Amino acid sequence: MENKKDNSNKNIFILGGAGYVGAELVKFLLSQGYRVTVFDLFIYGTEVLPNHPNLITIKGDMRDLKHLNQSLIGCTDVIHLACISNDPSFELNSNLGKSINYDCFEPFVEMSIKNKIDSFIYASSSSVYGIKEEKNVTEDMILEPLTDYSFYKAECEKILLNYSSSKLITTVLRPATVCGYSSRQRLDVIVNILTNHAYNNNKIKIFGGEQLRPNIHIKDMVRCYYSILNTSNNKKAGKIFNAGYQNQSLNKIAQIVKNCFNDNIEVETVSTDDNRSYHISSEKIKNEIGFVTEFGIEDAVNDLINAFDKKLLVDSLNNSDYYNIKKMQEINLK
Repeated sequence: MENKKDNSNKNIFILGGAGYVGAELVKFLLSQGYRVTVFDLFIYGTEVLPNHPNLITIKGDMRDLKHLNQSLIGCTDVIHLACISNDPSFELNSNLGKSINYDCFEPFVEMSIKNKIDSFIYASSSSVYGIKEEKNVTEDMILEPLTDYSFYKAECEKILLNYSSSKLITTVLRPATVCGYSSRQRLDVIVNILTNHAYNNNKIKIFGGEQLRPNIHIKDMVRCYYSILNTSNNKKAGKIFNAGYQNQSLNKIAQIVKNCFNDNIEVETVSTDDNRSYHISSEKIKNEIGFVTEFGIEDAVNDLINAFDKKLLVDSLNNSDYYNIKKMQEINLK
């Protein structure tokens, strides 16, 4: 890991900092000497974050613009992670998804400028590309989002980059699907889904199989945000970066998961009309800011197995804390 330096003059405002990636990012930034302010609904509880003298937690709805604006005071940089994440969660209530993922985005960017925020990193998604035939999907390709979720991600990218200036250093990240263990665990993303079922059922089910899914280990995702924060402005201002690692077919991911277990894991393949297939190139972020991944799908699977062995994940096949749609339905989020 990079040499630790004095970051105490930085107060990083993380919108959605109690989410799957956010919870691990917060802990890492605190370990690197940053002050961190988290603004989140905390629908998965506050215990996903540590008690730390340099951490401020604010429970709030990002659609409450007055509260959001007040919370930004004294912060230096923004990492925007908050959203109704992934296609199925968005489609559960498209009006809710739009109100959170899109409607309040531009006002938040504007208030970031008024509060003299130095840099703004936005977590978009590699799904904005849609289905591409090209072997290497790069950041300059035309976006062809297939769903409302990815459409509004693409629209927010445009908004943010339109505000890019010397007063606000803007960077867009298009992450692959994140995998691995977090204190705010998700078990509704592909690698984690398969590992959960392999561990608890000795069986995994694949819908289709040839569709490609880019994945990135959660530790690498955290390192990626840290790298962007510490990159000189001229290298990140107004830039878009893919952030991924392995572009593997669902069949290959299933095989990787299976190989991490000593037991015989049954793999069932069923047909599907879900033709979403994503693959991205991460050469730009490697060449321009020097970020490369250190972990793979195998590491994510083994981290999850370790968490299961230690009983850190309770009733993992049913507990709504691990499934965004279940939790949204349970609390009737509006």
